[in-house]
Amino acid sequence: MLVPLAPGFEELEVVAPVDVLRRAGVRVTLAALESPLAVRGRNGLTLLADRLWADGGEPSCDCLLLPGGPAVAVLRRNAALLDHVRAQARSGGWLAAICAAPTVLLDAGVLAGRRHTAHPSVAAELPRAEVGEAVVVDGRLITSRGAGTAVDFGLELVARLVSPAQAAAVRSAIAA
Repeated sequence: MLVPLAPGFEELEVVAPVDVLRRAGVRVTLAALESPLAVRGRNGLTLLADRLWADGGEPSCDCLLLPGGPAVAVLRRNAALLDHVRAQARSGGWLAAICAAPTVLLDAGVLAGRRHTAHPSVAAELPRAEVGEAVVVDGRLITSRGAGTAVDFGLELVARLVSPAQAAAVRSAIAA
């Protein structure tokens, strides 16, 4: 799994699903979109990325997870990231986006006709978003409403990428 990080990412939308996924044994790589590797989130927490996005060449992964927060504006302007989203969709790989990040999927042209949810703040751009739903799955697309749904989002990712039994085990372990 690959998670691009840009300054202003929503911390819960990275830390909660990544923690849940790693508990399930999923290898997750945090990739800073720009130098340095230390990326500061919207609430002042700094995460140390595993590598720079550019250092991976054209990254390949089983799932691309896009976090929300003010960093979404940076993700939306990154042509290489948008190309990767398109390639991920073409290859049948998993795409996951939370909060405002489904707008990145919109910009990449991979959201049309797909069920999805998103944060109510982007409802004007995503009028078909099922904002009353915490997590929505449509094929290999998983979207989640926001920071408050980040653990459920992570557990759904584990259920789909590993197994429902592993998701249940992690859920039990964290008393979710």
